Amino acid sequence: MADSIPAGSTTEGAIQVGQPTDARSAAPASYEVADFPVPHGREEEWRFTPLERLRGLHDGTAEATGGVRVEVTAPEGVTVETVDRADPRLGRAGKPVDRVAAQAYSSFEKASVVSVPKDAVLAEPVRVAVHGEGGTAYGHLLVDVGAFAEAVVVLDHTGGGTLAANVEYVLGDGARLTVVSVQDWDDQAVHAGQHTALVGRDAAFKSVVVTLGGDLVRLHPRVVYGGPGGEAELYGLYFTDNGQHQEHRLFIDHDTPHCRSNVAYKGALQGKNAHAVWIGDVLIRAVAEGTDTYELNRNLVLTDGARVDSVPNLEIETGEIVGAGHASATGRFEDEQLFYLMARGIPADEARRLVVRGFFAELVQQIGVPDVEERLLAKIDEELEASVA
Repeated sequence: MADSIPAGSTTEGAIQVGQPTDARSAAPASYEVADFPVPHGREEEWRFTPLERLRGLHDGTAEATGGVRVEVTAPEGVTVETVDRADPRLGRAGKPVDRVAAQAYSSFEKASVVSVPKDAVLAEPVRVAVHGEGGTAYGHLLVDVGAFAEAVVVLDHTGGGTLAANVEYVLGDGARLTVVSVQDWDDQAVHAGQHTALVGRDAAFKSVVVTLGGDLVRLHPRVVYGGPGGEAELYGLYFTDNGQHQEHRLFIDHDTPHCRSNVAYKGALQGKNAHAVWIGDVLIRAVAEGTDTYELNRNLVLTDGARVDSVPNLEIETGEIVGAGHASATGRFEDEQLFYLMARGIPADEARRLVVRGFFAELVQQIGVPDVEERLLAKIDEELEASVA
């Protein structure tokens, strides 16, 4: 194993040498719940999660007593199906890697499959609306994009209840897929999910995760490569409010030569016991020569009483890479910024809004769907107004 980093790359934080970044890169993946021990909160992958707030999703006591309503709106040429768990297309992107994901896979009754045919270039987004209707529910979604097709998918979560659901994105060779996943749950909702993308040869995957609502949201985006030349861009925005727990645990498995990845997540926090967790793990395996990767996490703490845990990890098993780096920073809201704007005649609440919007602006532009961008900015404004009310 080589521990050198090519010239010109950035390394902020610890480079892990000689051991896995965490249990996810070493633990077996399985569809069987029994293959994963019940977590107790001391495990690396669970140490930040308040298990008592998962409502039994982690220990097998959460029975499917509720439901979710899934509505798909798709342009002409896109196939939308509801299939049972025996459909052979399910599971192609990868197996569950923790107990909650395995519980979700073993418990769903029907899955939604969205198929974009080869060479199709969609002029409008595919919209998947997932609305929680109370109780506990399990779900599964597969988005299958054929070779050289181009598509945008908006996955919109609203409503209440408790949901554990896995999402698969399968990209054919040369395909381009942008996914915007919005978590705009009611205040008491709980949502846990594994999102796995299998990126084909010379394919490009872009994910934008927007987490706003819910009592507890724990998402596990993963990327694996199916051939050389694949690219993955993972962007995220989260606004963590009073009492909320929002956790994003990313894992990019560079197991194929000459692939690229870029990660940038930003979060703002306000209120007592607001807790955001960001774990960014990148594994560059020995066979993945020519890899180019970078990951970034930035957090803006707006008030006292909020907590952030940000842990970037990078494991490199070959020195033959283009570049690799990571960075993480958490800072408090600077009063000087407010004073600067207020000195120019801008009211305090408007100045605060401008500072937070500026912090998120770069990532909002990555969404590329105007109505979703407008909704996000309106939601941020709403949160800020509530904090000063």
